[in-house]
Amino acid sequence: MAGIYIHVPFCKQKCTYCDFASYPKEIGKEEAYFACLYREMLGRKEELKEYTFNTVYFGGGTPSFVKPEHILGAMNQIKKCYNLTENAEITLEVNPGTLTEENLKIYKKAGINRFSIGLQSGWNEDLEKLNRIHTAKDFLLCTSMLKREGFENFSADILLGLENQTIEKVKKSIDLAVAGGVKHISMYALTPEVGTPIYTNYLNGELLSDDEVGEIYEEAYKYLESLGLYRYEVSNFASLGYESRHNLNYWRRGEYIGFGVSASSFINERRFTNSFKIDEYMNLVILNKKPEISSDIIELEDAMFEFIMLGLRTKEGININKFEVLFKENFLTRYKDVLKKNEKVLDLNDGYLSIKDDYLYVQNHIIMDFMK
Repeated sequence: MAGIYIHVPFCKQKCTYCDFASYPKEIGKEEAYFACLYREMLGRKEELKEYTFNTVYFGGGTPSFVKPEHILGAMNQIKKCYNLTENAEITLEVNPGTLTEENLKIYKKAGINRFSIGLQSGWNEDLEKLNRIHTAKDFLLCTSMLKREGFENFSADILLGLENQTIEKVKKSIDLAVAGGVKHISMYALTPEVGTPIYTNYLNGELLSDDEVGEIYEEAYKYLESLGLYRYEVSNFASLGYESRHNLNYWRRGEYIGFGVSASSFINERRFTNSFKIDEYMNLVILNKKPEISSDIIELEDAMFEFIMLGLRTKEGININKFEVLFKENFLTRYKDVLKKNEKVLDLNDGYLSIKDDYLYVQNHIIMDFMK
């Protein structure tokens, strides 16, 4: 099984931390963009005819900011061009300040059955500093609308590392999300990217240190588990059965195709990425050219490391038998020195290798030992 990612590069206004391909001033190109998106989908139909897809994910930008008819049109085109399973997980990213009951009815018609809500914080002063267009109350109104329309599978994002953030404030944000009825929480550490407004705050020392974020994360992780949201990946927590199937495919190094500006893909051991510029993307598609700006064939050594790096982010860990089938290498023999060095922080049970709970957040130095 494989996944489909659709990038919607439009939003009402840019958040201070956002480094994604999202363009508030380009909304006038919405109609033309989606026409090109449908055309790109059609252009890859033949090469992907043998694939079966079981997840679709609309990311952005703010997919809920554009006309919902475009989301419906994209889903209609996917169903025309590709083999999509009947029980496919179909996720739409939502800003709480953009959702309406009228739009939800069209999303339901499109087959959307999961929503990822950009809460970020339950504190209005944080939201204002981040240049978010919603309030904490808007989040609750959003979840109420979802439940009234019969949706129960929705997630909330929470950012760690904000200015003056404390564990008490994070717990209140979690409480707000749980009160709204979420079955899933993604809790990410803020990464100040060069060129974003929040990077200035970082340079001025106004954001939390890595150690402070780590301490808050550990407390928040325990709190989430006490509420019945278990950690299945370092930044993701869910009630049983509500894990993101789309993201699990990434962490299991599954294949996926991306459509739209800046969308990345991984098909047949090739990773490729589309243009980040809307005009360039549309011009290439109109000329019946692939809108790719980069393409790399993944060599065997890199593929093995990717499999390990992605798998060790999860509670499940690495399926050793799958590794050996894919790469024709004995895992325990190849990595015996690494396993010996890290035996205190690794668990080897029932054919899976995973990082112990107490060390999962600081996984990077462990994972780098597997790079040969």
